[in-house]
Amino acid sequence: MRRIAVGLFLVALIALAGFPWAGAEDAVVRPDIVLDDFERETYAPWIAEGEAFGPGPAAGTLPRQMEVTGYHGQRLVNSYYNGDGTVGTLTSPPFTLQRHYLAFLIGGGGYHDETYMELVVDGQSVRRAVGPNTAPGGSEELDWAVWDVRELEGKTAVIRIVDRRTGGWGHINVDYIVQTDRPPEQLLQPLETRVTQRYFLLPVAGNGPRTHCRIIHKDNVVRYFDIQIAEDDSQIRFWASIDLQGLEGEIVSWFIRPRAARDLVAKCLVQSNAPRWPPNLYHEAFRPQFHFSPRVGWTNDPNGLVYYDGEYHLFFQHNPFGIPWGNMTWGHAVSRDLVHWEELGDAILPDERGTIYSGSAVVDINNTSGLGKKENPAMCAFYTAAGQHSYQPCPFTQCMAYSLDRGRTWTKFSGNPVVNFIADGNRDPKVFWHKETQRWIMVLYVRRDAFSIFSSPNLKEWRFETEVPFPTAHECPELFELPVNGNPQDTRWVLWSASGNHMIGRFDGHTFKPESEVLRSEWGKNCYAGQTWNEVPDGRRLFIGWMNSDGSAYPGMPFNQQMTIPREFTLRTTEQGLRLFAWPVKELERIRREKVAVKEIRLVEGSPYELTLGELLDIQLAVKPATAKVVTINVRGISLEYRPQDGVLACLGAQAGDLPKTDVFDLRMLVDRTSLEVFVLGGRYVMSFCWPFDAANRTVRLEAHGGNAEVVSLEGYRLASIWEE
Repeated sequence: MRRIAVGLFLVALIALAGFPWAGAEDAVVRPDIVLDDFERETYAPWIAEGEAFGPGPAAGTLPRQMEVTGYHGQRLVNSYYNGDGTVGTLTSPPFTLQRHYLAFLIGGGGYHDETYMELVVDGQSVRRAVGPNTAPGGSEELDWAVWDVRELEGKTAVIRIVDRRTGGWGHINVDYIVQTDRPPEQLLQPLETRVTQRYFLLPVAGNGPRTHCRIIHKDNVVRYFDIQIAEDDSQIRFWASIDLQGLEGEIVSWFIRPRAARDLVAKCLVQSNAPRWPPNLYHEAFRPQFHFSPRVGWTNDPNGLVYYDGEYHLFFQHNPFGIPWGNMTWGHAVSRDLVHWEELGDAILPDERGTIYSGSAVVDINNTSGLGKKENPAMCAFYTAAGQHSYQPCPFTQCMAYSLDRGRTWTKFSGNPVVNFIADGNRDPKVFWHKETQRWIMVLYVRRDAFSIFSSPNLKEWRFETEVPFPTAHECPELFELPVNGNPQDTRWVLWSASGNHMIGRFDGHTFKPESEVLRSEWGKNCYAGQTWNEVPDGRRLFIGWMNSDGSAYPGMPFNQQMTIPREFTLRTTEQGLRLFAWPVKELERIRREKVAVKEIRLVEGSPYELTLGELLDIQLAVKPATAKVVTINVRGISLEYRPQDGVLACLGAQAGDLPKTDVFDLRMLVDRTSLEVFVLGGRYVMSFCWPFDAANRTVRLEAHGGNAEVVSLEGYRLASIWEE
């Protein structure tokens, strides 16, 4: 992909067509002249001396250099070749000054006598410009500089780029030198746009340089975000939608960094009265068909899980402006059956306190907060305001927003933050009602290896209760109660960390006392930051997790990442003590279609048993390993290897070990287009994987090695897509 921050900048088109600069108030008769854009492998006809500038224009960032941004096209002048210790000069061929101004992009060191670009006329240096940096830190972003050369028009000139410095910021970056009649204030002024329709739309690429945007109305920041703008139709993954409802007819200003991207934003910006969704939405080649994924953009942690008025609410960490992580916002979807999901759009947006990190939601049935009414209680969401990612960086704090219309619109609490800054990175508040003490409880990540517990009578004022040591604890805490073996008179509490590691113990509303060591809940590679629903009416403890992955399961898609299938947690007695079990929710059976069932199939070494089932599968299997040393279960090209003598089930480089020896080994597998979830021995062990399955492979093959085995039973169901309806 072309690396571009100016975009096409319109200059090339202007130079060819003789059009005025985009945004100029008065027509410019003379077209611009691009003096050089350095889009080639050698500097010629420029002359390089010394080592600093290397053999030719750099293809962006050089080794050991901070990321260089704000340049035009694929290459630029970059004197960081072999580091800051090299020196040299780069001199242009002579040229005639034919316009009022000479504009260019410049960055790097800010030393007037050591790292600079100069204009030489009649052997004299008549103009000089430097980068912005003279101290540690800084930025490798190029920005516009403009020389007024009206009194020199018609003269012959030379440009010299100089690097004489060997210390810190001992380099200079230059790109896109253009002669123009456009006044400097027009080049450097913010982009101003009159809002004519509800949405601003921008095309998003899958990768490329980031453009930082702030949309401002009457000195108020309406939205701020980073975006990788697609330069042409072939690069578009999706169109980002910016809702400006209520500002129709108003003028907004854009603060854009790098400033050189101003014209790219202006070129690509579209206004519309509706979002623009990708074609074939929900039916793309690598779209999960019965797992939740957002329409567009990145997702990670599930947030705000709560049931209210017939709907299961799923909020989620969302980047509405890109495929990678960033711009954290609470997306929102609802379901009436935990299977079919309707995405409602982004619910809680970044503000001056920061982007919106993970958290939870409750329904204030008793109106303890006074934010609602008994007949219309407030749904209250608690989230971390990630201040370090604000346009005006500040500490992380815990905040609240509330809704009085079933989560469709949200108001941020005027008394925010409800919990002030405690320590760097404090985040992810999980809030729930503790009926025995008639108070709200918040569990918060404050530091490694411990969680903090707070209480509140009204959701607004929080008091510290205790800190719970938790080896390996890190972010996204949970605390929930479960009956032991289904007995509501005998319960324990589970304290949970993002990895799924947890402790089982007792909680009295003030202190958690563990009765177990730290236990695992996940043996696969792709389940993280899960959360359970509050207020589930039938008392089940329901869970969903983020299937965290490197994103390779979704090539070319308008979205990135997905959720697990919702699961029910139970707490059962085993020979090793109390253990947490997980099982797919029973509602998943609603999308079962054709069934294949077999029994008592003998597996002889060298004679695999094979059957064709389909693309989307729910398979329950019971195997008697008998004398086999290994039983292989190959599902659509992915192998699970069970080694009964070692007590190991291995798959895709992960394994569940120390499995109890049993005459009959049972497991359940959920196969989607991009994921595999395995529930072993009734859900005592769970393995979650993201994987782009081969669409053409629909077979299941069972095979014994080193002896014989028996398939006691196999039930396989083809599943319907939840998007078919």
